[in-house]
Amino acid sequence: MNICFLRASFYSSMIVRLFWTNMWAKFLSFFSCLAAFLAVSSGYKPVIIIHGILDHARDLNDLAEFIKAAHPGTNISLINIFEEQRSFVPLWSQINGYRDKIRPIMQQAEDGVHIIGFSQGGIIARGMIETTSDHNVDTLISLSSPQMGQYGDTSFLKPFIPDVVVKTAYKVFYTYWFQHLLSIANYWNDPYHEELNLKKNIFLPYINNNQCLSELSHSYFTAYETQKKNFLKLKNLILIGGPDDGVITPWESSQFGYYGSNNSYIKSMKEQEVYVQDSFGLRTLDRNRGVHTYTFSGIKHKNWHRSKEVFDKAIEPWLT
Repeated sequence: MNICFLRASFYSSMIVRLFWTNMWAKFLSFFSCLAAFLAVSSGYKPVIIIHGILDHARDLNDLAEFIKAAHPGTNISLINIFEEQRSFVPLWSQINGYRDKIRPIMQQAEDGVHIIGFSQGGIIARGMIETTSDHNVDTLISLSSPQMGQYGDTSFLKPFIPDVVVKTAYKVFYTYWFQHLLSIANYWNDPYHEELNLKKNIFLPYINNNQCLSELSHSYFTAYETQKKNFLKLKNLILIGGPDDGVITPWESSQFGYYGSNNSYIKSMKEQEVYVQDSFGLRTLDRNRGVHTYTFSGIKHKNWHRSKEVFDKAIEPWLT
């Protein structure tokens, strides 16, 4: 009798345990689905990620995973063109290619999209935005990108141009051939040869809408007011960088700072001619509280998109 009773009690407790285990699993499954549904229903805008020089798009998968964890259901596009050595293709050609890939994503996003551009990808994104009148980019997150140009670290070019050094690079980069051959030549900004940069550089002075260019004729030039209007369609510009980057030189270029004349000091964003003259709309966007800068110490260039701290503090809050 006792054995039968014990067996009955055992089976009864097992049934109750299985019942509640099953109910708990269903409960968790329901709330997981509900969370995902609410994330999608909340309307997170699609996020487009543009990789940097010598990168694969998949190198930024860690950033995509951060976004998925924070905002389940977000449509994320890692644009896998111009990878590795193809990232040296001149920037106007890259911009045309990225525009062709990104335009269909924008057309399907009624509420707009966000773009995260890492390193060279950030300046490509700005160039595309300024020259695309039908864009609907809400927020551009520029992640350690040389927005005011680069004057330093040419070590990664050694396999391709063994003799290139910083002080004499302008002799190579500011030539017709290299301007139409090498992406970095398009944003090389030698503070010792500013006039030559304006005359020979086919990219950076143009996306900066430098007013001196009105005296020059160039097939790539887009009307001054059109580029400014396109840039000002942005609601937010997020500028992320830091002093330990080790690649972007000066690192302040990531926040529109740059060397003064003859490399003697660093001019802040608000001291730059492009800001003072509001040439492409940077000052206007800033006064509309649309420009936001974040500075992080201790982060090397290749680790920006791997840093959870950077994501949590400077990226995630803007992915609405």
